[in-house]
Amino acid sequence: MVTTLGLRPVRQSERQLAPDLARGVMLALIAVANSAIYLYGRPYGIRQHVIEHDLLNRVTATLSMTFVDGRAYPMFAALFGYGMVQIWNRRRDDAEGRRVLKRRSLWLLAFGAAHAVLLFSGDVLGVYGLLGLLIVRLLRVRDRTLLILAGVWLVPVALLSALAYNTPQATGQRTIFWSLAIEDPLTALALRPIEWVMTPVGMTGVFTAGLVGLWAGRRELLAVPDGLVRRAAVWGPVIGVLGGLPVGLTATGFLAAGDPVTVMALNAVHVVSGIAAGLGYAALIALLARRIGTRRGRLVTALSACGQRSMTSYLLQSVLFVALLPPYTIGLGGRLGSAATVALAIGVWAATVAVAEFMRRTGARGPAETLLRRLTYPRG
Repeated sequence: MVTTLGLRPVRQSERQLAPDLARGVMLALIAVANSAIYLYGRPYGIRQHVIEHDLLNRVTATLSMTFVDGRAYPMFAALFGYGMVQIWNRRRDDAEGRRVLKRRSLWLLAFGAAHAVLLFSGDVLGVYGLLGLLIVRLLRVRDRTLLILAGVWLVPVALLSALAYNTPQATGQRTIFWSLAIEDPLTALALRPIEWVMTPVGMTGVFTAGLVGLWAGRRELLAVPDGLVRRAAVWGPVIGVLGGLPVGLTATGFLAAGDPVTVMALNAVHVVSGIAAGLGYAALIALLARRIGTRRGRLVTALSACGQRSMTSYLLQSVLFVALLPPYTIGLGGRLGSAATVALAIGVWAATVAVAEFMRRTGARGPAETLLRRLTYPRG
């Protein structure tokens, strides 16, 4: 006799608008952040952003670093932690809940490895898999302990970020993601696994954001935003701007770079403030979703469809970027400036939204989500 696990995937009718809408919107920021990494053939500055001289590209890069760089991935991490609570709350018992969440995290790690080796070594799925394995061990930890751990972890986040991105100004060599500037596809393929293993060092902030998301999920703050969420929606982005603008202005030459210690401090503040910004973005979209309620227009419906298929959309972005930007394909990354690259990224994101909306209208789930569900909730 075939039986199924009591813990099952969430049904379409049970989905909350806020997390799906947040994922759909933030995938635009993911596209902008990732596309900048593909630029090559020019000297590099702070955080490996290419150095440009015309005003439009410099202003665009400044805005991108202030509002996007290091801000989108923490928001996704918070939503990831929030979603793990939703899965945990549907368990029959603790053993079942841990078993399913651990299996899901391990498969995310495997998905991330495949994505990194074949397409993009800056993959975040594997990092979220590691985050999921950590959260599985903290599901019974008290709220206060969770927040203390999240706060204490900001210290190594700041230190590691300061060291990881402390590259010389105007260097002609990449110090991260070398494969994106190499013409030989086989050499790039060989480098990508090494780069992927190094990626978590530059994304340590997702662990703080994920623990905050776990705490918020226990209170269902995205479904029922309260005064704390409203304050986060205001102060999170403000902190993000205050912490991100100095790096943006320095990287684009509007401010002098200063000595290495100053650059390290700017990088540390940039990454830590990015966590606050990511949480603030999630809070802001939660308030917007609350205001929208059931009055969803075509745009909100399409963005929500993209959020429901966020993994598929994320992987599709990589496919399109690899087809267009690296030197071993069309090579646009060696010719486009920051402004044109941002426009390209928004176009790629819009294309994934259109694909997701088409899937919704035809009743199709995202293929990546479907596969992950089958591997996470097997029959047996």
